[in-house]
Amino acid sequence: MVFLGEVSRGRDNNLNLIRMLAAIGVLVSHAWPIALGAAASEPLEGLLGASLGHVSVLVFFVISGFLIPRSFERQPTLAAWLRARFLRLFPGLVVAAVLTVAVLGPLATTLPLAEYLQRPETLAYVPRTLSLFAMQRGLPGVFAANPYPVAINGSLWTLFYEVACYGGVMALGLAGALRSRWHMGVALGLFLAVWLGLAATPLGALAPGRVKLLMSLGLPFAIGTGFYVWRDRLPLHPGLALAFVVLTAAAWGTDLGRLLFVVALCYAVFLLAYLPGGRLHDYNRIGDFSYGTYIYAFPVQQLTMHLAGPLGPLANIAIALPATLALAAVSWFWIERPALALSGARRRPPRDVAGGVPRAEHRSG
Repeated sequence: MVFLGEVSRGRDNNLNLIRMLAAIGVLVSHAWPIALGAAASEPLEGLLGASLGHVSVLVFFVISGFLIPRSFERQPTLAAWLRARFLRLFPGLVVAAVLTVAVLGPLATTLPLAEYLQRPETLAYVPRTLSLFAMQRGLPGVFAANPYPVAINGSLWTLFYEVACYGGVMALGLAGALRSRWHMGVALGLFLAVWLGLAATPLGALAPGRVKLLMSLGLPFAIGTGFYVWRDRLPLHPGLALAFVVLTAAAWGTDLGRLLFVVALCYAVFLLAYLPGGRLHDYNRIGDFSYGTYIYAFPVQQLTMHLAGPLGPLANIAIALPATLALAAVSWFWIERPALALSGARRRPPRDVAGGVPRAEHRSG
Protein backbone atom coordinates (compact mmCIF):
# COMPACT_ATOMS: atom_id res chain seq x y z
CA MET A 1 0.00 0.00 0.00
CA VAL A 2 1.36 3.42 -1.00
CA PHE A 3 0.59 6.37 1.27
CA LEU A 4 0.42 10.01 0.22
CA GLY A 5 3.06 10.99 2.77
CA GLU A 6 5.59 8.63 1.20
CA VAL A 7 5.25 9.88 -2.38
CA SER A 8 4.77 13.59 -1.69
CA ARG A 9 8.21 14.23 -0.20
CA GLY A 10 10.05 15.11 -3.41
CA ARG A 11 9.51 16.91 -6.67
CA ASP A 12 8.62 13.76 -8.58
CA ASN A 13 4.95 14.54 -9.26
CA ASN A 14 2.46 15.78 -11.82
CA LEU A 15 1.05 18.74 -9.86
CA ASN A 16 2.33 21.42 -12.26
CA LEU A 17 0.94 19.48 -15.21
CA ILE A 18 -2.46 19.04 -13.54
CA ARG A 19 -2.63 22.75 -12.68
CA MET A 20 -1.74 23.63 -16.25
CA LEU A 21 -4.47 21.36 -17.61
CA ALA A 22 -6.91 22.94 -15.16
CA ALA A 23 -5.97 26.44 -16.35
CA ILE A 24 -6.53 25.37 -19.97
CA GLY A 25 -9.82 23.82 -18.87
CA VAL A 26 -10.95 27.23 -17.60
CA LEU A 27 -10.03 28.80 -20.94
CA VAL A 28 -11.92 26.11 -22.86
CA SER A 29 -14.97 26.46 -20.64
CA HIS A 30 -15.06 30.26 -20.97
CA ALA A 31 -14.94 30.03 -24.76
CA TRP A 32 -18.65 29.14 -24.89
CA PRO A 33 -20.09 32.22 -23.12
CA ILE A 34 -17.40 34.48 -24.59
CA ALA A 35 -18.20 33.37 -28.14
CA LEU A 36 -21.95 32.70 -27.85
CA GLY A 37 -23.18 34.79 -24.92
CA ALA A 38 -23.90 34.26 -21.25
CA ALA A 39 -26.75 31.81 -21.91
CA ALA A 40 -24.52 29.31 -23.72
CA SER A 41 -24.02 25.97 -21.98
CA GLU A 42 -20.40 25.24 -21.14
CA PRO A 43 -18.73 21.82 -21.54
CA LEU A 44 -19.76 19.22 -18.92
CA GLU A 45 -22.56 21.42 -17.62
CA GLY A 46 -25.36 19.20 -18.88
CA LEU A 47 -23.62 16.04 -17.67
CA LEU A 48 -22.37 17.11 -14.24
CA GLY A 49 -24.44 20.18 -13.45
CA ALA A 50 -21.14 22.05 -13.26
CA SER A 51 -19.02 23.49 -16.04
CA LEU A 52 -15.52 22.36 -16.96
CA GLY A 53 -14.35 25.74 -15.65
CA HIS A 54 -15.89 25.13 -12.23
CA VAL A 55 -14.39 21.65 -11.98
CA SER A 56 -11.01 23.08 -12.99
CA VAL A 57 -11.21 25.73 -10.26
CA LEU A 58 -11.99 22.99 -7.73
CA VAL A 59 -8.79 21.27 -8.86
CA PHE A 60 -6.81 24.47 -8.24
CA PHE A 61 -8.25 24.79 -4.74
CA VAL A 62 -7.58 21.22 -3.62
CA ILE A 63 -3.95 21.47 -4.77
CA SER A 64 -3.56 24.78 -2.96
CA GLY A 65 -5.20 23.23 0.09
CA PHE A 66 -2.39 20.67 0.19
CA LEU A 67 0.57 22.88 -0.75
CA ILE A 68 -0.21 26.04 1.24
CA PRO A 69 -0.20 24.39 4.71
CA ARG A 70 2.99 22.57 3.73
CA SER A 71 4.49 25.95 2.88
CA PHE A 72 3.31 27.28 6.26
CA GLU A 73 5.06 24.42 8.03
CA ARG A 74 8.28 24.87 6.08
CA GLN A 75 8.73 28.63 6.31
CA PRO A 76 10.87 29.70 9.30
CA THR A 77 8.51 32.51 10.36
CA LEU A 78 4.98 33.71 9.76
CA ALA A 79 6.37 36.83 8.07
CA ALA A 80 8.35 34.67 5.65
CA TRP A 81 5.23 32.67 4.78
CA LEU A 82 3.17 35.82 4.21
CA ARG A 83 5.94 37.25 2.02
CA ALA A 84 6.06 34.05 -0.02
CA ARG A 85 2.29 34.10 -0.54
CA PHE A 86 2.38 37.77 -1.57
CA LEU A 87 5.22 37.21 -4.03
CA ARG A 88 3.44 34.25 -5.60
CA LEU A 89 0.17 36.10 -6.16
CA PHE A 90 0.64 39.82 -6.66
CA PRO A 91 3.61 40.54 -8.97
CA GLY A 92 2.04 38.63 -11.86
CA LEU A 93 -1.36 40.13 -11.10
CA VAL A 94 0.03 43.69 -11.02
CA VAL A 95 1.60 43.29 -14.45
CA ALA A 96 -1.54 41.68 -15.89
CA ALA A 97 -3.73 44.49 -14.54
CA VAL A 98 -1.42 47.22 -15.86
CA LEU A 99 -1.25 45.58 -19.30
CA THR A 100 -5.03 45.32 -19.34
CA VAL A 101 -5.42 49.05 -18.76
CA ALA A 102 -2.46 50.28 -20.80
CA VAL A 103 -2.52 47.92 -23.79
CA LEU A 104 -5.79 46.04 -24.08
CA GLY A 105 -7.97 49.02 -23.18
CA PRO A 106 -6.58 51.39 -25.82
CA LEU A 107 -6.76 48.61 -28.43
CA ALA A 108 -10.40 47.82 -27.76
CA THR A 109 -12.08 50.98 -26.47
CA THR A 110 -14.58 52.80 -28.64
CA LEU A 111 -13.81 56.08 -26.85
CA PRO A 112 -11.17 58.59 -27.91
CA LEU A 113 -7.91 57.61 -26.25
CA ALA A 114 -7.63 60.80 -24.21
CA GLU A 115 -11.14 60.34 -22.84
CA TYR A 116 -10.50 56.67 -22.07
CA LEU A 117 -7.35 57.50 -20.12
CA GLN A 118 -9.08 60.21 -18.08
CA ARG A 119 -12.16 58.23 -17.08
CA PRO A 120 -12.37 57.32 -13.35
CA GLU A 121 -13.01 53.67 -14.20
CA THR A 122 -9.71 53.50 -16.09
CA LEU A 123 -7.78 55.01 -13.19
CA ALA A 124 -9.52 52.74 -10.68
CA TYR A 125 -9.04 49.44 -12.51
CA VAL A 126 -5.58 48.50 -11.23
CA PRO A 127 -6.12 49.37 -7.54
CA ARG A 128 -9.55 47.74 -7.53
CA THR A 129 -8.15 44.61 -9.14
CA LEU A 130 -5.36 44.41 -6.57
CA SER A 131 -7.87 44.82 -3.74
CA LEU A 132 -9.29 41.40 -4.76
CA PHE A 133 -12.48 42.29 -2.88
CA ALA A 134 -13.94 45.12 -4.98
CA MET A 135 -12.87 44.14 -8.47
CA GLN A 136 -14.08 46.14 -11.44
CA ARG A 137 -15.93 44.31 -14.19
CA GLY A 138 -15.16 46.51 -17.19
CA LEU A 139 -13.29 49.44 -18.69
CA PRO A 140 -14.80 52.47 -20.48
CA GLY A 141 -15.93 51.60 -24.01
CA VAL A 142 -14.24 48.18 -23.96
CA PHE A 143 -16.00 45.01 -25.20
CA ALA A 144 -19.46 46.55 -25.03
CA ALA A 145 -20.41 44.90 -28.35
CA ASN A 146 -18.92 41.47 -27.58
CA PRO A 147 -21.28 38.48 -27.23
CA TYR A 148 -20.30 38.43 -23.54
CA PRO A 149 -20.27 42.21 -23.07
CA VAL A 150 -18.17 44.46 -20.84
CA ALA A 151 -16.38 41.81 -18.74
CA ILE A 152 -12.60 42.22 -18.89
CA ASN A 153 -11.35 39.33 -16.78
CA GLY A 154 -13.98 36.93 -15.52
CA SER A 155 -11.45 34.63 -13.85
CA LEU A 156 -9.96 36.91 -11.21
CA TRP A 157 -12.91 36.77 -8.78
CA THR A 158 -11.63 33.45 -7.36
CA LEU A 159 -8.44 35.09 -6.04
CA PHE A 160 -10.32 36.68 -3.14
CA TYR A 161 -11.48 33.25 -1.98
CA GLU A 162 -8.01 31.79 -2.46
CA VAL A 163 -6.57 34.43 -0.13
CA ALA A 164 -9.43 33.87 2.33
CA CYS A 165 -8.46 30.19 2.42
CA TYR A 166 -4.87 31.24 3.13
CA GLY A 167 -6.23 33.04 6.18
CA GLY A 168 -7.81 29.78 7.30
CA VAL A 169 -4.47 27.98 6.95
CA MET A 170 -2.78 30.69 8.98
CA ALA A 171 -5.36 30.32 11.76
CA LEU A 172 -4.99 26.53 11.77
CA GLY A 173 -1.21 26.80 11.74
CA LEU A 174 -1.03 29.27 14.59
CA ALA A 175 -3.41 27.06 16.59
CA GLY A 176 -1.21 24.02 15.98
CA ALA A 177 -3.92 22.13 14.09
CA LEU A 178 -1.63 21.44 11.11
CA ARG A 179 0.47 19.19 13.40
CA SER A 180 -2.45 17.41 15.04
CA ARG A 181 -4.71 14.97 13.21
CA TRP A 182 -7.26 15.21 16.01
CA HIS A 183 -7.49 19.01 15.96
CA MET A 184 -7.60 19.04 12.17
CA GLY A 185 -10.40 16.48 12.31
CA VAL A 186 -12.43 18.73 14.58
CA ALA A 187 -11.83 21.76 12.33
CA LEU A 188 -12.74 19.82 9.17
CA GLY A 189 -15.83 18.37 10.86
CA LEU A 190 -17.04 21.84 11.80
CA PHE A 191 -16.46 23.08 8.25
CA LEU A 192 -18.40 20.16 6.77
CA ALA A 193 -21.24 20.72 9.24
CA VAL A 194 -21.54 24.34 8.13
CA TRP A 195 -21.29 23.31 4.45
CA LEU A 196 -24.07 20.75 4.82
CA GLY A 197 -26.13 23.21 6.85
CA LEU A 198 -25.97 25.77 4.04
CA ALA A 199 -26.55 23.13 1.35
CA ALA A 200 -29.41 21.20 2.91
CA THR A 201 -31.33 23.71 5.07
CA PRO A 202 -33.12 27.04 4.49
CA LEU A 203 -30.05 28.78 5.94
CA GLY A 204 -28.44 28.51 2.52
CA ALA A 205 -31.00 30.87 0.99
CA LEU A 206 -30.30 33.46 3.69
CA ALA A 207 -26.49 33.35 3.50
CA PRO A 208 -24.72 36.17 1.60
CA GLY A 209 -23.37 35.27 -1.82
CA ARG A 210 -19.75 35.62 -0.75
CA VAL A 211 -20.30 33.18 2.10
CA LYS A 212 -21.79 30.62 -0.29
CA LEU A 213 -18.87 31.00 -2.68
CA LEU A 214 -16.35 30.76 0.15
CA MET A 215 -17.92 27.52 1.35
CA SER A 216 -18.12 26.16 -2.20
CA LEU A 217 -14.46 26.84 -3.03
CA GLY A 218 -13.32 26.32 0.53
CA LEU A 219 -14.57 22.72 0.46
CA PRO A 220 -11.86 21.33 -1.87
CA PHE A 221 -9.29 23.55 -0.15
CA ALA A 222 -10.27 22.14 3.26
CA ILE A 223 -10.14 18.58 1.90
CA GLY A 224 -6.68 19.26 0.49
CA THR A 225 -5.56 20.55 3.89
CA GLY A 226 -7.00 17.44 5.51
CA PHE A 227 -5.08 15.31 3.02
CA TYR A 228 -1.91 17.16 4.01
CA VAL A 229 -2.40 16.60 7.74
CA TRP A 230 -3.34 12.92 7.23
CA ARG A 231 -0.85 12.32 4.44
CA ASP A 232 0.96 9.55 6.33
CA ARG A 233 -2.34 7.70 6.87
CA LEU A 234 -3.95 8.30 3.46
CA PRO A 235 -3.48 5.41 1.01
CA LEU A 236 -3.39 6.06 -2.71
CA HIS A 237 -4.97 3.25 -4.69
CA PRO A 238 -7.11 3.12 -7.86
CA GLY A 239 -9.55 0.83 -6.08
CA LEU A 240 -10.27 3.50 -3.47
CA ALA A 241 -10.80 6.06 -6.25
CA LEU A 242 -13.30 3.67 -7.87
CA ALA A 243 -15.11 3.30 -4.55
CA PHE A 244 -15.50 7.08 -4.33
CA VAL A 245 -16.91 7.14 -7.87
CA VAL A 246 -19.45 4.40 -7.02
CA LEU A 247 -20.54 6.20 -3.84
CA THR A 248 -20.86 9.47 -5.76
CA ALA A 249 -22.97 7.82 -8.46
CA ALA A 250 -25.22 6.21 -5.83
CA ALA A 251 -25.88 9.57 -4.16
CA TRP A 252 -26.04 11.62 -7.38
CA GLY A 253 -28.60 14.42 -7.36
CA THR A 254 -28.42 14.94 -3.59
CA ASP A 255 -26.40 17.27 -1.38
CA LEU A 256 -24.43 14.25 -0.20
CA GLY A 257 -23.72 13.44 -3.84
CA ARG A 258 -22.31 16.93 -4.37
CA LEU A 259 -20.05 16.47 -1.37
CA LEU A 260 -18.91 13.03 -2.49
CA PHE A 261 -18.20 14.35 -5.99
CA VAL A 262 -15.78 16.92 -4.58
CA VAL A 263 -14.15 14.30 -2.34
CA ALA A 264 -13.78 11.91 -5.30
CA LEU A 265 -12.32 14.68 -7.47
CA CYS A 266 -9.84 15.67 -4.76
CA TYR A 267 -8.71 12.09 -4.27
CA ALA A 268 -8.34 11.57 -8.03
CA VAL A 269 -6.14 14.68 -8.28
CA PHE A 270 -3.59 13.27 -5.83
CA LEU A 271 -3.79 9.79 -7.27
CA LEU A 272 -2.91 11.20 -10.69
CA ALA A 273 -0.35 13.60 -9.23
CA TYR A 274 1.76 11.11 -7.34
CA LEU A 275 1.25 7.56 -8.59
CA PRO A 276 1.98 7.76 -12.33
CA GLY A 277 5.68 8.08 -13.02
CA GLY A 278 7.86 8.15 -16.09
CA ARG A 279 8.12 10.95 -18.60
CA LEU A 280 5.08 12.89 -17.37
CA HIS A 281 7.18 14.23 -14.50
CA ASP A 282 9.55 15.81 -17.02
CA TYR A 283 6.95 18.56 -17.43
CA ASN A 284 8.24 20.08 -14.17
CA ARG A 285 11.42 21.11 -15.99
CA ILE A 286 9.47 23.45 -18.28
CA GLY A 287 8.01 25.82 -15.68
CA ASP A 288 4.76 26.61 -13.93
CA PHE A 289 2.65 28.52 -16.46
CA SER A 290 -0.72 27.76 -14.85
CA TYR A 291 -1.17 31.07 -12.98
CA GLY A 292 -0.23 33.15 -16.02
CA THR A 293 -2.61 31.11 -18.17
CA TYR A 294 -5.37 31.66 -15.64
CA ILE A 295 -4.99 35.44 -15.33
CA TYR A 296 -4.47 36.17 -19.05
CA ALA A 297 -6.88 33.76 -20.75
CA PHE A 298 -10.13 35.68 -20.31
CA PRO A 299 -8.94 39.09 -21.56
CA VAL A 300 -7.13 37.44 -24.49
CA GLN A 301 -10.32 35.54 -25.39
CA GLN A 302 -12.37 38.74 -25.20
CA LEU A 303 -9.84 40.64 -27.31
CA THR A 304 -9.93 37.79 -29.83
CA MET A 305 -13.69 38.23 -30.19
CA HIS A 306 -13.26 42.00 -30.53
CA LEU A 307 -10.58 41.82 -33.22
CA ALA A 308 -11.52 38.65 -35.12
CA GLY A 309 -15.15 37.94 -34.29
CA PRO A 310 -17.71 36.68 -34.78
CA LEU A 311 -16.18 33.32 -33.91
CA GLY A 312 -17.41 30.02 -32.54
CA PRO A 313 -16.00 28.58 -29.29
CA LEU A 314 -13.51 26.27 -31.01
CA ALA A 315 -12.13 29.07 -33.18
CA ASN A 316 -11.85 31.28 -30.10
CA ILE A 317 -9.84 28.57 -28.36
CA ALA A 318 -7.61 27.99 -31.39
CA ILE A 319 -6.65 31.67 -31.58
CA ALA A 320 -6.60 32.61 -27.89
CA LEU A 321 -4.81 29.58 -26.44
CA PRO A 322 -1.40 30.10 -28.17
CA ALA A 323 -1.41 33.81 -27.34
CA THR A 324 -2.34 33.06 -23.72
CA LEU A 325 0.41 30.46 -23.40
CA ALA A 326 2.96 32.93 -24.75
CA LEU A 327 1.93 35.55 -22.19
CA ALA A 328 1.96 32.91 -19.44
CA ALA A 329 5.51 31.89 -20.33
CA VAL A 330 6.67 35.52 -20.29
CA SER A 331 4.91 36.03 -16.96
CA TRP A 332 6.61 32.98 -15.43
CA PHE A 333 10.14 33.59 -16.64
CA TRP A 334 10.23 37.37 -16.31
CA ILE A 335 7.80 38.15 -13.47
CA GLU A 336 6.68 35.23 -11.31
CA ARG A 337 9.86 33.17 -10.98
CA PRO A 338 12.11 36.20 -10.28
CA ALA A 339 9.56 37.41 -7.72
CA LEU A 340 9.55 34.04 -5.96
CA ALA A 341 13.35 34.17 -5.78
CA LEU A 342 13.01 37.32 -3.68
CA SER A 343 11.41 35.38 -0.83
CA GLY A 344 14.94 34.26 0.04
CA ALA A 345 13.91 32.49 3.24
CA ARG A 346 15.54 29.19 4.12
CA ARG A 347 12.83 26.59 4.43
CA ARG A 348 12.67 24.06 7.23
CA PRO A 349 11.46 20.49 6.87
CA PRO A 350 7.89 19.91 8.07
CA ARG A 351 7.28 18.46 11.51
CA ASP A 352 5.66 15.14 12.13
CA VAL A 353 1.90 15.48 12.31
CA ALA A 354 1.97 14.77 16.02
CA GLY A 355 4.38 17.68 16.52
CA GLY A 356 7.61 15.73 16.93
CA VAL A 357 11.08 16.11 15.47
CA PRO A 358 11.28 17.54 11.92
CA ARG A 359 11.74 14.91 9.27
CA ALA A 360 14.30 15.02 6.48
CA GLU A 361 12.10 15.80 3.52
CA HIS A 362 13.00 17.54 0.28
CA ARG A 363 11.04 20.41 -1.19
CA SER A 364 8.35 19.43 -3.63
CA GLY A 365 5.36 20.74 -5.52
